[in-house]
Amino acid sequence: MALEVGIVGPAGSGKTSLFTALTKAGGGEYGKTNVGVAPIADERLGQLAEVVKARKITPATIRVQDIPGSAAFGELRQVDALLVVVRAPADLENFELELLVADRDHVEKRLERVEKQAKSGDAKLRAEVDELKRILAHVDAGGVLADYPGELPGELEPLTAKPLLAVVNGPAGIDLQLEAELAELPDEEAAEFRGGGTSALDDIAGRLADALDLITFFTAGEQDTRAWTLRKGQTALDAAGAIHTDIARGFIRCEVVDWRDLVELRSHAEVAKAGKQRLEGKTYVVEDGDVLNIRFNV
Repeated sequence: MALEVGIVGPAGSGKTSLFTALTKAGGGEYGKTNVGVAPIADERLGQLAEVVKARKITPATIRVQDIPGSAAFGELRQVDALLVVVRAPADLENFELELLVADRDHVEKRLERVEKQAKSGDAKLRAEVDELKRILAHVDAGGVLADYPGELPGELEPLTAKPLLAVVNGPAGIDLQLEAELAELPDEEAAEFRGGGTSALDDIAGRLADALDLITFFTAGEQDTRAWTLRKGQTALDAAGAIHTDIARGFIRCEVVDWRDLVELRSHAEVAKAGKQRLEGKTYVVEDGDVLNIRFNV
Protein backbone atom coordinates (compact mmCIF):
# COMPACT_ATOMS: atom_id res chain seq x y z
CA MET A 1 0.00 0.00 0.00
CA ALA A 2 1.36 3.43 -0.96
CA LEU A 3 2.33 5.85 1.78
CA GLU A 4 -0.07 8.75 2.05
CA VAL A 5 0.45 12.37 3.07
CA GLY A 6 -2.23 14.96 3.77
CA ILE A 7 -1.64 18.60 2.78
CA VAL A 8 -3.36 20.88 5.29
CA GLY A 9 -3.22 24.47 6.50
CA PRO A 10 -5.21 27.69 6.86
CA ALA A 11 -7.46 28.78 4.01
CA GLY A 12 -5.48 30.56 1.29
CA SER A 13 -2.12 29.36 2.58
CA GLY A 14 -1.17 27.71 -0.73
CA LYS A 15 -2.16 24.06 -0.14
CA THR A 16 -3.44 23.51 -3.67
CA SER A 17 -0.33 25.15 -5.15
CA LEU A 18 1.83 22.72 -3.16
CA PHE A 19 -0.33 19.81 -4.33
CA THR A 20 0.07 20.90 -7.96
CA ALA A 21 3.82 21.39 -7.59
CA LEU A 22 4.36 18.00 -5.93
CA THR A 23 2.13 15.92 -8.19
CA LYS A 24 2.52 17.88 -11.46
CA ALA A 25 -1.18 17.18 -11.86
CA GLY A 26 -1.87 20.24 -13.98
CA GLY A 27 -3.63 22.14 -11.22
CA GLY A 28 -5.79 20.88 -8.39
CA GLU A 29 -9.28 22.25 -7.88
CA TYR A 30 -9.45 24.92 -5.17
CA GLY A 31 -11.89 24.15 -2.34
CA LYS A 32 -12.03 20.42 -3.17
CA THR A 33 -10.17 17.37 -1.90
CA ASN A 34 -7.56 16.64 -4.56
CA VAL A 35 -5.74 13.30 -4.67
CA GLY A 36 -2.58 12.59 -6.65
CA VAL A 37 0.81 10.91 -6.64
CA ALA A 38 4.09 12.72 -5.97
CA PRO A 39 7.37 11.24 -7.27
CA ILE A 40 10.33 11.11 -4.87
CA ALA A 41 13.46 12.50 -6.55
CA ASP A 42 16.49 10.20 -6.24
CA GLU A 43 19.71 10.73 -8.24
CA ARG A 44 20.68 7.08 -7.78
CA LEU A 45 17.76 5.91 -9.92
CA GLY A 46 19.06 7.63 -13.06
CA GLN A 47 22.56 6.26 -12.54
CA LEU A 48 21.26 2.71 -12.23
CA ALA A 49 19.04 3.13 -15.30
CA GLU A 50 22.04 4.26 -17.32
CA VAL A 51 24.02 1.16 -16.32
CA VAL A 52 21.29 -1.33 -17.32
CA LYS A 53 20.15 0.79 -20.30
CA ALA A 54 16.59 0.88 -18.96
CA ARG A 55 13.85 1.76 -21.40
CA LYS A 56 11.66 3.04 -18.55
CA ILE A 57 12.48 4.77 -15.26
CA THR A 58 9.91 4.74 -12.45
CA PRO A 59 10.56 6.75 -9.26
CA ALA A 60 9.13 5.84 -5.88
CA THR A 61 5.98 7.76 -5.06
CA ILE A 62 3.89 9.05 -2.17
CA ARG A 63 0.11 9.43 -2.44
CA VAL A 64 -0.90 13.01 -1.66
CA GLN A 65 -4.23 14.45 -0.50
CA ASP A 66 -4.94 18.19 -0.64
CA ILE A 67 -7.56 18.79 2.08
CA PRO A 68 -9.66 21.99 1.71
CA GLY A 69 -10.30 22.84 5.36
CA SER A 70 -10.71 21.77 8.98
CA ALA A 71 -14.19 20.42 8.22
CA ALA A 72 -12.49 17.58 6.37
CA PHE A 73 -10.11 16.57 9.21
CA GLY A 74 -11.75 13.14 9.32
CA GLU A 75 -10.24 12.38 5.91
CA LEU A 76 -6.76 12.76 7.41
CA ARG A 77 -6.92 10.13 10.13
CA GLN A 78 -5.56 7.37 7.91
CA VAL A 79 -2.70 9.31 6.29
CA ASP A 80 0.88 8.61 7.39
CA ALA A 81 2.04 12.25 7.77
CA LEU A 82 0.83 15.84 7.48
CA LEU A 83 2.33 18.64 5.40
CA VAL A 84 1.14 21.94 6.91
CA VAL A 85 1.34 24.94 4.58
CA VAL A 86 1.70 28.22 6.46
CA ARG A 87 2.54 31.85 5.72
CA ALA A 88 4.14 32.54 9.13
CA PRO A 89 5.19 30.60 12.27
CA ALA A 90 2.09 31.86 14.11
CA ASP A 91 -0.06 30.07 11.53
CA LEU A 92 1.57 26.77 12.50
CA GLU A 93 0.86 27.30 16.20
CA ASN A 94 -2.78 28.07 15.46
CA PHE A 95 -3.12 25.04 13.21
CA GLU A 96 -1.57 22.72 15.80
CA LEU A 97 -4.22 23.99 18.23
CA GLU A 98 -6.91 23.10 15.66
CA LEU A 99 -5.52 19.57 15.50
CA LEU A 100 -5.65 19.30 19.30
CA VAL A 101 -9.26 20.41 19.33
CA ALA A 102 -10.15 18.01 16.50
CA ASP A 103 -8.58 15.10 18.38
CA ARG A 104 -10.42 16.00 21.57
CA ASP A 105 -13.76 16.17 19.72
CA HIS A 106 -13.00 12.86 18.03
CA VAL A 107 -12.43 11.14 21.39
CA GLU A 108 -15.63 12.65 22.82
CA LYS A 109 -17.74 11.52 19.86
CA ARG A 110 -16.32 8.01 19.99
CA LEU A 111 -17.00 7.86 23.74
CA GLU A 112 -20.65 8.80 23.15
CA ARG A 113 -20.98 6.11 20.46
CA VAL A 114 -19.25 3.34 22.44
CA GLU A 115 -21.21 4.17 25.62
CA LYS A 116 -24.45 3.45 23.73
CA GLN A 117 -23.06 0.22 22.30
CA ALA A 118 -21.75 -0.87 25.74
CA LYS A 119 -25.30 -0.98 27.10
CA SER A 120 -25.48 -4.43 25.50
CA GLY A 121 -23.20 -5.63 28.30
CA ASP A 122 -20.20 -6.37 26.09
CA ALA A 123 -17.16 -6.45 28.42
CA LYS A 124 -14.78 -5.29 25.70
CA LEU A 125 -16.91 -2.23 24.95
CA ARG A 126 -17.24 -1.38 28.67
CA ALA A 127 -13.45 -1.54 28.97
CA GLU A 128 -13.09 0.81 25.99
CA VAL A 129 -15.54 3.27 27.60
CA ASP A 130 -13.36 3.38 30.72
CA GLU A 131 -10.23 3.88 28.61
CA LEU A 132 -11.84 6.63 26.53
CA LYS A 133 -12.86 8.46 29.71
CA ARG A 134 -9.26 8.37 30.92
CA ILE A 135 -8.04 9.59 27.52
CA LEU A 136 -10.54 12.47 27.53
CA ALA A 137 -9.43 13.47 31.04
CA HIS A 138 -5.80 13.39 29.85
CA VAL A 139 -6.58 15.73 26.93
CA ASP A 140 -8.68 18.07 29.07
CA ALA A 141 -5.76 18.33 31.50
CA GLY A 142 -3.61 19.73 28.68
CA GLY A 143 -2.11 16.52 27.30
CA VAL A 144 -2.09 15.29 23.72
CA LEU A 145 -2.93 11.84 22.46
CA ALA A 146 0.66 11.27 21.35
CA ASP A 147 1.89 11.33 24.96
CA TYR A 148 -0.98 9.38 26.54
CA PRO A 149 0.64 6.81 28.87
CA GLY A 150 -1.83 4.03 28.11
CA GLU A 151 -2.73 2.21 24.89
CA LEU A 152 -4.95 4.15 22.50
CA PRO A 153 -7.83 2.33 20.78
CA GLY A 154 -6.72 1.69 17.20
CA GLU A 155 -9.82 3.38 15.83
CA LEU A 156 -8.80 6.81 17.16
CA GLU A 157 -5.92 7.37 14.69
CA PRO A 158 -4.96 10.70 16.35
CA LEU A 159 -3.90 13.60 14.16
CA THR A 160 -1.51 14.96 16.79
CA ALA A 161 0.47 11.69 16.79
CA LYS A 162 1.33 11.91 13.08
CA PRO A 163 4.62 13.36 11.77
CA LEU A 164 3.98 17.02 10.95
CA LEU A 165 6.16 18.98 8.53
CA ALA A 166 5.74 22.72 8.03
CA VAL A 167 6.11 24.26 4.56
CA VAL A 168 6.46 28.04 4.66
CA ASN A 169 4.92 29.66 1.58
CA GLY A 170 6.46 33.03 0.87
CA PRO A 171 9.72 35.03 0.97
CA ALA A 172 10.96 33.15 4.05
CA GLY A 173 10.34 29.77 2.47
CA ILE A 174 9.17 28.44 -0.92
CA ASP A 175 7.26 30.36 -3.57
CA LEU A 176 4.60 27.68 -4.07
CA GLN A 177 2.77 29.57 -6.82
CA LEU A 178 5.99 29.70 -8.82
CA GLU A 179 6.69 26.02 -8.15
CA ALA A 180 3.15 25.13 -9.29
CA GLU A 181 3.71 27.04 -12.54
CA LEU A 182 7.10 25.41 -13.11
CA ALA A 183 5.53 21.98 -12.55
CA GLU A 184 3.53 22.52 -15.74
CA LEU A 185 6.73 22.95 -17.79
CA PRO A 186 8.91 20.14 -19.17
CA ASP A 187 11.63 19.19 -16.68
CA GLU A 188 14.38 20.67 -18.89
CA GLU A 189 12.67 24.06 -19.12
CA ALA A 190 11.96 24.16 -15.39
CA ALA A 191 15.60 23.31 -14.61
CA GLU A 192 16.78 26.04 -17.02
CA PHE A 193 14.54 28.58 -15.27
CA ARG A 194 16.11 27.59 -11.95
CA GLY A 195 19.56 28.06 -13.43
CA GLY A 196 20.25 24.35 -13.51
CA GLY A 197 19.38 23.87 -9.85
CA THR A 198 16.91 21.41 -8.37
CA SER A 199 13.40 22.19 -7.19
CA ALA A 200 13.00 23.50 -3.65
CA LEU A 201 10.37 20.78 -3.31
CA ASP A 202 12.98 18.01 -3.47
CA ASP A 203 13.86 18.88 0.13
CA ILE A 204 10.25 18.21 1.15
CA ALA A 205 10.41 14.65 -0.17
CA GLY A 206 13.63 14.09 1.79
CA ARG A 207 12.08 15.46 4.98
CA LEU A 208 9.05 13.21 4.49
CA ALA A 209 11.29 10.18 4.05
CA ASP A 210 13.11 11.03 7.30
CA ALA A 211 9.86 11.69 9.19
CA LEU A 212 8.31 8.42 8.01
CA ASP A 213 11.53 6.45 8.63
CA LEU A 214 11.74 5.34 5.01
CA ILE A 215 14.43 3.64 3.00
CA THR A 216 14.62 3.22 -0.78
CA PHE A 217 15.44 0.01 -2.61
CA PHE A 218 15.70 -0.54 -6.34
CA THR A 219 14.89 -3.07 -9.01
CA ALA A 220 17.16 -2.55 -12.00
CA GLY A 221 16.22 -4.14 -15.32
CA GLU A 222 16.41 -3.21 -18.97
CA GLN A 223 12.63 -3.04 -19.28
CA ASP A 224 12.06 -0.94 -16.15
CA THR A 225 14.39 0.40 -13.47
CA ARG A 226 12.39 1.40 -10.46
CA ALA A 227 12.67 2.81 -6.93
CA TRP A 228 10.50 1.55 -4.07
CA THR A 229 10.06 2.58 -0.44
CA LEU A 230 9.95 0.54 2.75
CA ARG A 231 9.99 1.41 6.42
CA LYS A 232 13.36 0.91 8.12
CA GLY A 233 13.54 -2.60 9.54
CA GLN A 234 11.32 -4.22 6.92
CA THR A 235 12.44 -7.40 5.22
CA ALA A 236 13.04 -8.87 1.80
CA LEU A 237 9.60 -10.48 2.03
CA ASP A 238 8.08 -7.02 2.66
CA ALA A 239 9.98 -5.74 -0.39
CA ALA A 240 8.58 -8.59 -2.47
CA GLY A 241 5.07 -7.68 -1.30
CA ALA A 242 5.64 -4.03 -2.21
CA ILE A 243 6.41 -5.12 -5.78
CA HIS A 244 3.55 -7.64 -6.10
CA THR A 245 1.66 -9.94 -3.76
CA ASP A 246 2.33 -12.92 -6.07
CA ILE A 247 6.09 -12.33 -5.73
CA ALA A 248 5.80 -12.38 -1.95
CA ARG A 249 3.68 -15.52 -2.00
CA GLY A 250 6.17 -17.40 -4.18
CA PHE A 251 9.37 -15.95 -2.63
CA ILE A 252 12.40 -18.25 -3.00
CA ARG A 253 15.44 -16.04 -2.42
CA CYS A 254 16.70 -12.53 -3.01
CA GLU A 255 19.85 -11.45 -4.84
CA VAL A 256 21.17 -8.28 -3.18
CA VAL A 257 23.62 -5.75 -4.65
CA ASP A 258 24.68 -2.36 -3.29
CA TRP A 259 23.72 0.33 -5.83
CA ARG A 260 27.23 1.82 -5.71
CA ASP A 261 28.79 -1.49 -6.72
CA LEU A 262 26.44 -1.82 -9.69
CA VAL A 263 27.18 1.73 -10.86
CA GLU A 264 30.93 1.24 -10.42
CA LEU A 265 31.20 -2.21 -12.05
CA ARG A 266 28.61 -1.44 -14.74
CA SER A 267 26.75 -4.79 -14.82
CA HIS A 268 25.13 -7.42 -12.60
CA ALA A 269 27.52 -10.01 -14.06
CA GLU A 270 30.60 -8.01 -13.06
CA VAL A 271 29.21 -7.43 -9.56
CA ALA A 272 28.64 -11.16 -9.15
CA LYS A 273 32.12 -11.94 -10.54
CA ALA A 274 33.62 -9.55 -7.97
CA GLY A 275 31.84 -11.42 -5.18
CA LYS A 276 29.72 -8.41 -4.25
CA GLN A 277 26.32 -10.04 -4.78
CA ARG A 278 24.64 -11.81 -1.85
CA LEU A 279 21.83 -14.33 -1.63
CA GLU A 280 19.41 -13.59 1.18
CA GLY A 281 16.21 -15.14 2.53
CA LYS A 282 12.81 -13.78 3.55
CA THR A 283 13.99 -12.32 6.86
CA TYR A 284 16.84 -10.24 5.42
CA VAL A 285 16.45 -6.62 6.58
CA VAL A 286 16.59 -4.43 3.47
CA GLU A 287 19.04 -1.52 3.57
CA ASP A 288 18.76 1.84 1.85
CA GLY A 289 20.30 1.62 -1.61
CA ASP A 290 19.93 -2.14 -2.03
CA VAL A 291 19.27 -3.35 -5.58
CA LEU A 292 17.10 -6.45 -5.30
CA ASN A 293 16.40 -9.26 -7.75
CA ILE A 294 13.76 -11.46 -6.14
CA ARG A 295 13.49 -15.04 -7.32
CA PHE A 296 10.01 -16.50 -6.93
CA ASN A 297 7.77 -19.28 -8.11
CA VAL A 298 3.97 -19.16 -8.04
